[in-house]
Amino acid sequence: MLRFPHDAHTHTTYSDGIGEIAENIAAAEEKGLRLLGITDHSHYFEPGTLSRYVREVRYWGEDAGLTILAGVEGNITAGGVDVPDFMAEKLDYVIASVHEWLERPEEYVELVKLALEDDNVDVIGHFGASFPYIGFPSADGLEEILELAEKNGKAFEISSRYRVPDIDFIRECIRRGIKLTFASDAHYPPAVGSVSWSEKVFRKAGGKKEDLLFGEFL
Repeated sequence: MLRFPHDAHTHTTYSDGIGEIAENIAAAEEKGLRLLGITDHSHYFEPGTLSRYVREVRYWGEDAGLTILAGVEGNITAGGVDVPDFMAEKLDYVIASVHEWLERPEEYVELVKLALEDDNVDVIGHFGASFPYIGFPSADGLEEILELAEKNGKAFEISSRYRVPDIDFIRECIRRGIKLTFASDAHYPPAVGSVSWSEKVFRKAGGKKEDLLFGEFL
């Protein structure tokens, strides 16, 4: 049984998921979640489809037995995060993640720094998922990331799919007052709410409800 039952990162047929919004919500209700974020990939949306997406999230959320939030997962590229103002204004929050293949950890750090300076971004997604393949950043690089997140009020997700970030990074977020979220990164309804690893490492790091971005809903 989860103590902080929420999942702030899920996908539907509006992007590369295979379940409908209503199916994700039903799965969240069945698992006893108190908050669910629908966060489809930003590059699937044009203004018309975005409006329809948000309307549908709101429609199904009205009668749900938990809080439903409308978000997107943006891509961090060398040109910045691909979530324009018109998109962010319609949403409850924005996740920004590195999805492109990189050669060095320094490149990854520089991309994340771009997102941490973007006013439209609220959460950094699956931070460190590439590190086992491209190497780990220096202590100075991680310090830059943490300082920017603290300064700009950004949060990090704890991803059960990728099992990142590591516990030392999570502890440092908690110490600095940087908020955290739990994330399944589910792409099909049965995976919604699969955040047990997120909660386990969060609690092991000493996390409490006030350390969570959406703690007031839990």
